[in-house]
Amino acid sequence: MLHNLRNANFYLMVLLDLIIFCVAFYGAYLFRFDFSLPEYASTQCLELLKYTVVIKFSVFLGLGLYRGMWRYTSLRDLWHILEATFLQSLILVTVVLYKFGFSGFSRGVFIIDWMLTVFMCGGMRVMIRSFYAFKDGNSIKFSPESCPAEGNNALIIGAGRAGEKVVREIRSSGQLKYLPVGFLDNDKSKRGRTIHGVPVLGPLSDLQELVQNKCVNEILIAVAEASGAEMREIIDACKETGLPYKILPGMDEIINGKVGIKALRDVSYQDLLGRAPVQLDTTAISDYLSGKTVLVTGCGGSIGSELVRQVVRFNPAKLILVDASEANLYGIQMELHHELKFHDYVTVLGSVQDVLLMDETFAKFKPHTVFHAAAYKHVPMMERNPWQAVHNNICGTKNVMTAADKHGVARFVIVSTDKAVRPTNIMGASKRVTELLMRLFHNSETTFMAVRFGNVVGSSGSVVPLFRRQIEKGGPVTVTHKDVTRYFMSISEAAQLILQAGVMADGGEIFILEMGEPIKIADMARDLIRLSGKEPDKDIEIIFTGLREGEKLYEELITEGEGIVRTEHDKIMVLKGVENDLEAYCAQFKNQLAEMKDAADKFHAGGVRVMLHDVVPEFDEEG
Repeated sequence: MLHNLRNANFYLMVLLDLIIFCVAFYGAYLFRFDFSLPEYASTQCLELLKYTVVIKFSVFLGLGLYRGMWRYTSLRDLWHILEATFLQSLILVTVVLYKFGFSGFSRGVFIIDWMLTVFMCGGMRVMIRSFYAFKDGNSIKFSPESCPAEGNNALIIGAGRAGEKVVREIRSSGQLKYLPVGFLDNDKSKRGRTIHGVPVLGPLSDLQELVQNKCVNEILIAVAEASGAEMREIIDACKETGLPYKILPGMDEIINGKVGIKALRDVSYQDLLGRAPVQLDTTAISDYLSGKTVLVTGCGGSIGSELVRQVVRFNPAKLILVDASEANLYGIQMELHHELKFHDYVTVLGSVQDVLLMDETFAKFKPHTVFHAAAYKHVPMMERNPWQAVHNNICGTKNVMTAADKHGVARFVIVSTDKAVRPTNIMGASKRVTELLMRLFHNSETTFMAVRFGNVVGSSGSVVPLFRRQIEKGGPVTVTHKDVTRYFMSISEAAQLILQAGVMADGGEIFILEMGEPIKIADMARDLIRLSGKEPDKDIEIIFTGLREGEKLYEELITEGEGIVRTEHDKIMVLKGVENDLEAYCAQFKNQLAEMKDAADKFHAGGVRVMLHDVVPEFDEEG
């Protein structure tokens, strides 16, 4: 309020409303008496005017109608005017009834006064907003005859809700210096219609013609949901025009607060995946995260750090951050503290291989939920150092699970991989063993589950950062094999689905994330080269180096014989293996784990491989 008193516009707004209050009330009497006021009505009007103005102004001020800026008037503001004017009329009628007893007063005057006040106050605000919109729109000059090479004329691809948001922001913001000249959309029902005064001109196939006829200088892509094939078609059409093009961030990024609607950016490979935003059961997730202590191992890695960001959205009581890398742990700590403004965290610098550290951490902080993302994931590295896969991926996981079981953790989520399915390498086999470890805790009060998915775009182990660096250096881009395929999803999508899967488990399940269609790595390399503005095999060469040790041509998400069932979430499936004699299996499994650890302690690569083959019969190093 004190800030308003120092603002000259506040007094202008009040003055205009006071005039409206007086005119509306006097006008109500004129309408009621057919513009011929009897002397008693004129006296009555003047007598009530002072009450009317004071009541109306007090209600407007009390309900905060002077806090907003009229140049940004919205439907919500008009709704507030309806509420305020109704309250005004109610108070005024009550005052008249109490002071004068309503004898000799026309009821119609108060109804007309309410209608005129709504109309005039709302109309004034709409007129001011229209004035500024017209002024801002005309501040960018457009001359169809000249068609300058540089300018602000923008053509928007997508006449849906994302396109509408872009135009609305352009109209109301001084930061986006664009003049929208039209929409393109393949939906025939939208042709010839307008959105905020901007016409829908035609389908995507008309892009080249419209770019020339409308003097377009830039293309804005505002498509909320599109498949990978549809997005590639849009990008190819934009590239053919030779004009710069930008894309609106995904709606999930905007909703999560990572970016604003103004954050138009260059197209990234993630846009070409064409994956729809994840729909989360936020109520169920909040029930097991909000106000609880949550522990994340491997919290500084690609998946672990994104899990931390997603968990923070649900207001946990405390976050326990565990990571063996000092740099990674410090990085996520600084992001939490300075960017996400979350301060209820504890950092634990150490490895999951440290039994005593894990036990002490769980005993001290008593976490309710654990997300176990700590693991070695580099396939060739694990082929050369198989004992580390045992020590970290298997024994480290067993240490954390044992501590969770001992100290009463409610839910424990293991982050697994599609490489655990019919593994052809040490890393995949070790992750399959981590899934099998859940069987050792089948009688536990802790609900254990695993979540299996493929590659994530932009992670530390992803080929995308490697390809980008190679492209920046002018090539060549190295691909292992022309036919190699992988499943891909975004880091944020993977983390969100891991949280969602945590709601669904009864114990011992392996949840499988819907990864869509596998993507050829060679096609991915070509897409990234094109996104950089170059042509594959012309400007940037692609060479095939051969499969690395432990790699296979394609990945799978399900092992033959595993029974898979769909869940209530369309992007999550579940499978649960059943042992005929689980107790006997567990006794044998414990002995195998002891022998495997003994071989790893002696750095005996051959012994580790033999034991992995015993535990995981489908492990086939021949591929």
